[in-house]
Amino acid sequence: MMQTQTKVPTFDKAAFQASVEQHLLVTYAQTPATATSRHWYLAMSRALADISTGNLIETEQQLSDQSCRSVNYLSLEFLIGRLTGNNLISLGLYEQVSGAMAALGQNLTDLLEEERDPALGNGGLGRLAACFMDSLAAQEFPAVGYGLHYEYGLFRQSFDHGRQMEAPDAWRGQEGYPWEVLRPELNQKVGLYGHVEVYTDDAGAERRRWVPGMQVDGNAWDLPIIGYQNNSVYPLRLWECRAPAPFDLALFNDGDYIAAQQAAIQAGSVTKVLYPNDNHEQGKTLRLMQQYFHCACSVADILRRHLAAGHAIEDLAKLETIQLNDTHPTIAIPELMRILLDEHFMSWDDAWSVCNSVFAYTNHTLLPEALETWSESLIANLLPRHLEIIFEINHRFMDLVEAKWPGNDEVKRKLSVIQEGNQRMVRMANLCVIGGYAVNGVAALHSELVKRDLFPEFDALYPGKLQNVTNGVTPRRWLKFCNPALSALIDEKIGTDWPAKLEQLSSLADFADDAEFQHAFMAVKKANKQRLADWVADNMGITLNTDAIFDVQIKRLHEYKRQHLNLVHILSLYHRLLNDPKFDMQPRVFIFAAKAAPGYALAKDIIFAINKVADKVNNDSRLAGKLKVVFIPDYRVSLAEIIIPAADVSEQISTAGKEASGTGNMKLALNGALTVGTMDGANVEIREEVGDDNIFIFGLLVDEVMELVQTGYQPTRYYESDSLLKASLDLLLGDTFTPGEPDALAGIRHNLLEGGDPYLVLADFADYVTAQERIDHAYRDKAGWARKAILNTALVGKFSSDRSIRDYVENIWQLKAVKR
Repeated sequence: MMQTQTKVPTFDKAAFQASVEQHLLVTYAQTPATATSRHWYLAMSRALADISTGNLIETEQQLSDQSCRSVNYLSLEFLIGRLTGNNLISLGLYEQVSGAMAALGQNLTDLLEEERDPALGNGGLGRLAACFMDSLAAQEFPAVGYGLHYEYGLFRQSFDHGRQMEAPDAWRGQEGYPWEVLRPELNQKVGLYGHVEVYTDDAGAERRRWVPGMQVDGNAWDLPIIGYQNNSVYPLRLWECRAPAPFDLALFNDGDYIAAQQAAIQAGSVTKVLYPNDNHEQGKTLRLMQQYFHCACSVADILRRHLAAGHAIEDLAKLETIQLNDTHPTIAIPELMRILLDEHFMSWDDAWSVCNSVFAYTNHTLLPEALETWSESLIANLLPRHLEIIFEINHRFMDLVEAKWPGNDEVKRKLSVIQEGNQRMVRMANLCVIGGYAVNGVAALHSELVKRDLFPEFDALYPGKLQNVTNGVTPRRWLKFCNPALSALIDEKIGTDWPAKLEQLSSLADFADDAEFQHAFMAVKKANKQRLADWVADNMGITLNTDAIFDVQIKRLHEYKRQHLNLVHILSLYHRLLNDPKFDMQPRVFIFAAKAAPGYALAKDIIFAINKVADKVNNDSRLAGKLKVVFIPDYRVSLAEIIIPAADVSEQISTAGKEASGTGNMKLALNGALTVGTMDGANVEIREEVGDDNIFIFGLLVDEVMELVQTGYQPTRYYESDSLLKASLDLLLGDTFTPGEPDALAGIRHNLLEGGDPYLVLADFADYVTAQERIDHAYRDKAGWARKAILNTALVGKFSSDRSIRDYVENIWQLKAVKR
């Protein structure tokens, strides 16, 4: 249970203002007369960071003194969003700092807009990690987050004639990021390449050790994860790869500039960008190098902390657990084994006992192509000792499989860490399941499918290891901070404790039929829609009608998330508005935001198609403003904070059985948007919470999807038998939306027809149209819609990441809260 929160210390306005002015002068060489808004933002954030850094060091010291068991959350992504505003709320200083800056002639809202989102993640995986770190700090469960200090992150997205363009995202700017602190005392050294050496130790035993061919430095940067009004601050520790010091000056002075710089260039590329393009061999090498660098630094830091506190290496699992967020940090398993075997000289059985009690793994996907594999030859070249250890792990595991299923080579082939074929591959998910003490899915349906379809033999071999922890989102950022007007309205009705106890929102259900509360709730929604409309007008030059239904699909662009199903429905509305005089609809604004991976051609084609359709419909006077389409570029957390509070409808339309959980669905429902979705991921549990009357479910169920695929899905049958579908798809031919470029959008139609429609867009189209018609009808009843929206906010308290973390703590990690 949540304990009583610690009171935040009194704010010293004069001292804070003096600190701001000191940073303005000393750190940024500006006076109040010369400083820009960005200088003021940087100085203000530095002054706040002085507070949080002190609390970070004090929290670390307290946890060390008390020998507290900690979770170490390893993730290649932490999509943390802009920190300053959220940190002000966590510190309990938002109003005080606003007043202090106003006295200095600065508007806090304007200053917060100067911050660029830290480009440390891509999608839901990274945002989940950020929510989890927030909830760990809010509930004071000891934790360290471990990630990478990317120089450029994924990419900055723009559109050129509708096509996605990618540019480096220099999120730190020239001045650096004011919240980060360099921790050189924590730096690590990491080896790569080389060979394995056999030697005899002093006792005459034959041993093996890795002799790396090159070495790089891992520089530690800490970002503060500030607990909600409790003074605890935990580190998000980000590793930056650099060439080893000292620089070879003699080589450089002798004129061999290339050799002198080679190591620096190779090292610097490791943390240059999030997820380097891996559709070529150099990219694959860099990506594995990135993953190992992350794991090697993190494991070394965990062991440093453990040993520095005077604990025995054999007791590691008593005080530390390591959560692997998907398979990207899997190489940490053989890395820890290498250290225990080769540096601490433990026996295999003792080392494996420690290792097998330390690691837990979160699975985020049911898509076979998304289960990470690496070629045996690549690992052999980059990490030769680790491959030896992986072979030994697999050899011993195969003995277990043989004992369970004697002579069953088919089961062995399925469960083996090594995937046979023309090119032997190492299956990282299998290694995670074998190497850890717990495996969890991220929604009830997903976890059941993991056990039933993905890992049934593992479930039989390790009863109880495969568990469920339904995802959640932090209410501090995703309601209190991003929707202050709704938060204030909630405060008036149920008090101010709900940001730390989201289940209290259920009390709002008592006001769902209250006409006065309905009016106030929808007035907040209308104001949020206007805020988004103003942003779109200012940044995109498109005018939006805030009386229209704001229909939102914001998430990574991928076929299984089916943005193209949404597009085909938009085409159907366009066709009906122009060709059916009896057709009428509520004005609708379809809002998209998403990035497509640079090498994902079809995803980029879908973005192009949506943009070209938007160009046409937004300027077609025949539609009388009934239909608008907006694709907002460069989707990021700070844009989500504007879009989500404005949404009336939340599009969660993945093919059933493909989305592990989703967290955007939770954020949107929490802010009063009604979900239109399939029975997939956490949609299933949202439906259970809000009730059938307050959600719009459509489409095939998981088993129906499987049956249709197994019996031979033929998308052309749907096309030929549904005149609306046929007319909508045929609009993608010719140059209706691409004047002078005939058939520029035909590739999407080809994928859905001749390409086999791998995610069953056409099979779900008719039911999707029916669900959208139900939405249109429901929105006409203003009181009824308000009631549904209120109940969505009131009844999704389960989906707090605080509850998710408590599930991890009680069922997997076994932590105890430590109060500051």
